[in-house]
Amino acid sequence: MKADKIEIFDTTLRDGEQVPGCKLNVEQKLVIASKLDELGVDVIEAGFPISSPGDFQSVYQISKRVRNAKVCALTRANKKDIETAAQALKYAKNPRIHTGIGTSDYHIKYKFNATHDQIIQRAVEAVQYAKSFVDDVAFYAEDAGRTDNVYLAKVCEAAIQAGATVLNIPDTTGYCLPEEYGAKIKYIKEHVKGIDEVMISCHCHNDLGLATANSLAGVLNGARQIECTINGIGERAGNTALEEVVMIFRQHKKLNFITAINSKMLTELSLLTADMMGMMVQPNKAIVGANAFAHSSGIHQDGVIKNRVTYEIINPEEVGLIESSIILTARSGRSALAYKFKNMGFNVTKTELDNLYIEFLKIADLKKEVNEEDLNFILNNYNQGVSCERR
Repeated sequence: MKADKIEIFDTTLRDGEQVPGCKLNVEQKLVIASKLDELGVDVIEAGFPISSPGDFQSVYQISKRVRNAKVCALTRANKKDIETAAQALKYAKNPRIHTGIGTSDYHIKYKFNATHDQIIQRAVEAVQYAKSFVDDVAFYAEDAGRTDNVYLAKVCEAAIQAGATVLNIPDTTGYCLPEEYGAKIKYIKEHVKGIDEVMISCHCHNDLGLATANSLAGVLNGARQIECTINGIGERAGNTALEEVVMIFRQHKKLNFITAINSKMLTELSLLTADMMGMMVQPNKAIVGANAFAHSSGIHQDGVIKNRVTYEIINPEEVGLIESSIILTARSGRSALAYKFKNMGFNVTKTELDNLYIEFLKIADLKKEVNEEDLNFILNNYNQGVSCERR
């Protein structure tokens, strides 16, 4: 059976850049946008043009630069926002306006002081106005995760009738459990007239650490676009991480989902984004963290040295790395030590290894990691009959 294509909507330059301290200038955004286009994302959300002259210029310049991906601009549900977005997208080969409004009772009551019917009317007017500028209009129901499903379905149906081509169902606060979010997408699929004529999109936040799980639940129940960011960067605890969903689909082929992403660029783009935004990637971050393919436990090291698949489900080359890392620590065993010596050009006998390992542990107990300089020190001392305790 033919695999279903999941479109990757990257919002690193919009939602990701909203993180405090992660502001990018226009040139930096152009560099990242060009890399995202090369990576194979389907949509680049380039910014929120009404928010500042700099953001307008970013969307404007990215629209002129990007040749393959659709370029998207965010707006609120008002005419001035939409007009500004249309101007910024003037030169986009494939423009999309992303407009919407909050639909949860929290937003309707406290943010808009409006009625449910008034929200639907504003949604319809926004989509219709955006449609007068571009053919491709995405509607977002902000805080859909905490919106009653029956009312959400009414809003979605009205947006489709007004001309929306994409329905974005955001778990804006990262509140939903995967089964709840999946059920929400399923309800929309089953209760919204015209739903088969549009694409359902997931936009999940990571406040409870469930963004990737919720996005997966969304596509399993009918969504065909995931809104995500490089390194999972985004408001508060972040967004769904692009690299995570892409590699889930690559590893779990039984799901029968594919993307157009060139996974071998993931590590490169992760490092580039982290450097430009000044936002370090946590070492234990899935797929692109410094420790994602590093092994320091003796049991794990022994297994990986014998055959990588014992402790790795992804070949490092798939995400742009050369190989796994064997990190020598006090938890490392003899096989890892022998492996490191061999890579340095020294083949040691079993007796030599046993003796060298005793000296190695003396150093390892004093340091977090034992490096090549330390190993040379151990070898030189061993050859001279000197204990490493004298260091």
